[in-house]
Amino acid sequence: MSVDPSATTPGSARSLSTPPPRATRATRLWVRRLLVTALAGAFLLPLAMVGSVVWLRSAARDHLFDLDSVPRAPVGLVLGAKVHPDGTPSAFLAARLELAKRLYDAGKVRALLVSGDHARWEYDEPGAMRRWLVEHGVPAEKVVLDHAGFDTYDSCLRAHRVFGVDQAIVVTQSFHIARAVTLCREVGIDAVGVGDASVSRFERSWARGAMREYGAGVKALYDIATRREPVFLGPRERGVDEALRP
Repeated sequence: MSVDPSATTPGSARSLSTPPPRATRATRLWVRRLLVTALAGAFLLPLAMVGSVVWLRSAARDHLFDLDSVPRAPVGLVLGAKVHPDGTPSAFLAARLELAKRLYDAGKVRALLVSGDHARWEYDEPGAMRRWLVEHGVPAEKVVLDHAGFDTYDSCLRAHRVFGVDQAIVVTQSFHIARAVTLCREVGIDAVGVGDASVSRFERSWARGAMREYGAGVKALYDIATRREPVFLGPRERGVDEALRP
């Protein structure tokens, strides 16, 4: 059998291992598009991060107070944070709980809704929060648990739709309070906020939390724009109603 020399002779035709010109152009076009997309993302993501934080702070500006000046509300919504393996609150969470207790003692709120992560049996933020508050003098019947507050948006939306909260004082760290208040107001709660600013004991954690807000702001913008459902919704619960009874 004879072999056509033009199939392998250099210069007379392309080698069988060389991609055809059309494939080469398509690959180059795909690479260019990928680079353009990457560059656009590198520019737009920081813009979105900064813009979302500016929006959150602007929306919350007139609704942030200190302990003495915050107007009264029926409920204090205390947002969860890390709990140690032995069940004790982290420094951030303990500071939030101390602030919530002071609000209750001052008569600023009549009940406390503690909302946090209890997705795993062995990790229970709301249970730890309730235990701390009761051990520090808040009546047990005035503390209501939300076991499915997996993030700030879920906590706010569940407070309104599951627990029937229409007006609240939100309690968290001061770097987080603008996002929390804005999200609560966006889902239907007449919310104001009091933020804890205890920095000295955990400055590194404070800095990390403050930086995290830039990414969390983009997520908050997405949550409000899409009006997504929380991870768990469930039927209406009466715990807050009962806690507010005289």
